[in-house]
Amino acid sequence: MEKIAFLGLGHMGEPMARHLLAAGHPLVVWNRTAAKAGPLVAAGARATADPADAVRDADVVITMLAGPEAVREIADAILPALRPGAHWVEMSTVGPDTVRELGERMPAGVTLVDAPVMGSTDKAAAGRLGILAGGDAAGVEHILARFGPVTRTGAPGTGAALKLVVNTAVIGGVALVAEAMKLADALGLAEGTARDALAGGPLGGAVARAFAEGVHFGSDLAVKDITLATESARLPAMEAVLGHFAAAAADPDVVHEDIARAVTHIRARRDA
Repeated sequence: MEKIAFLGLGHMGEPMARHLLAAGHPLVVWNRTAAKAGPLVAAGARATADPADAVRDADVVITMLAGPEAVREIADAILPALRPGAHWVEMSTVGPDTVRELGERMPAGVTLVDAPVMGSTDKAAAGRLGILAGGDAAGVEHILARFGPVTRTGAPGTGAALKLVVNTAVIGGVALVAEAMKLADALGLAEGTARDALAGGPLGGAVARAFAEGVHFGSDLAVKDITLATESARLPAMEAVLGHFAAAAADPDVVHEDIARAVTHIRARRDA
């Protein structure tokens, strides 16, 4: 079994790492907040305080981090320690530009695969994420399949690009549902009546996500993803959506909560 280093044990990373342990892979884990590694250590992983130490003997390195800056910082730490023949699977949502930057920095003999995921914490726990794999994923596809079905997207960076497209549609749909519900509130409609009508129409999936429970995708992460999207193309509607989620992320009670909390924030917002 391949030796795997997993860096980033947040809401998504921790359950994903558990699937690798369950499959029998020797696993070394690292997280900026070291205490989060405790449950995985109890389940059989080895933790380290040094990301370079985590990857030194790894056949496969998986990163699931907050965004481009965190990935660049980790790259500075681990690139000198990656051994020839290793695969780095970057699973964070960082956009194709960051993937291209990393590709230019890869040591000889190291393969970079961009493989962000579709789905939230419930699908991560169940092993039913959708994996969008760009680049030469042949050597790690069987490992990625531990997390859910794998879609090969093409050249390096295409997985990251498609993830940005998917997240833009999801976040935009949730914001549109929030505004539709805000209109229903203003017109005096019962919440259940408006919600059921929207759920039965073309926005049914967005309605389900806007009112989802037991999942997690923070408003701060939504801001990061929309920013990446609007920096890549002129997207006037998403620029308005960015304003909604930036306002939600400015509220300390909402910033790290699931985007369903932002829906409530948007509905109550009086300045937009």
